This record gives sequence, structure tokens and C-alpha cells, in this order.
Amino acid sequence: LPLAKDLLHPSPEEEKWKYKKQHLAQSLNSYFMGVKCPGCYKITTVFSHAQTAVLCVGCSTVLCQPTGGKAKDLGCERRRVTTHQHAGGRAGHWAEESAVQPQQLQPKWDGSPGPP
Repeated sequence: LPLAKDLLHPSPEEEKWKYKKQHLAQSLNSYFMGVKCPGCYKITTVFSHAQTAVLCVGCSTVLCQPTGGKAKDLGCERRRVTTHQHAGGRAGHWAEESAVQPQQLQPKWDGSPGPP
């Protein structure tokens, strides 16, 4: 008796709306995103399921409003942020506007035993 639905190869649309533990391979539904303010063009990193209103650091414009699940953006450009972009990587075409140089961390160890 053949199945009407292929359980090993679900469609991306089905996977998108499932609960995080019911995906074929468990993965989170939430992510961080870079939101560009329409007024001052500064980029703010926002959690996709933010539970408080997110304000722009430059001009205090409201960028996202909380809902029951994902935060609702208020007409701003947004872009999903990957983990290598948090560590100082280039963030696509926004990199020139928000280029942040990571500080050079120098170990402060004088040669004595024990933690620095």
C-alpha cells in the first residue's frame, strides 16, 4: 500500500511551518537579522522573535513590534544574519555602511603561573 505523502522528502513549504522539533532534521525557526533604519540607514541586529519593541540606536525610530511569534517589521529593509557575519565577516552589500572592525585582542600574560 503506497503512501500518499513522501515522508522522507517533505516540501520546503511544509517544513517552514512545522514546530522546530517536528522538522525532519530538527532546526530552529528563529534567527538574527540586520534591520536597516529607513531614516538614518544604521543597521541594528534584531532577534526574529523579539518580545519587545526594537528602536534604532541612531534616531530612536521603532524598527520592529512584537507579536505572538515573529516580530513584525515596520517597513524596514531586513536581512538574515549568519554566524560568520557576527564574527566580523562581511554582510553583503551593507558591509560598507556598517563596517565594524573587530578589536585586536592581545593576551595579557606576564609569564607568571596561573590564569592571565
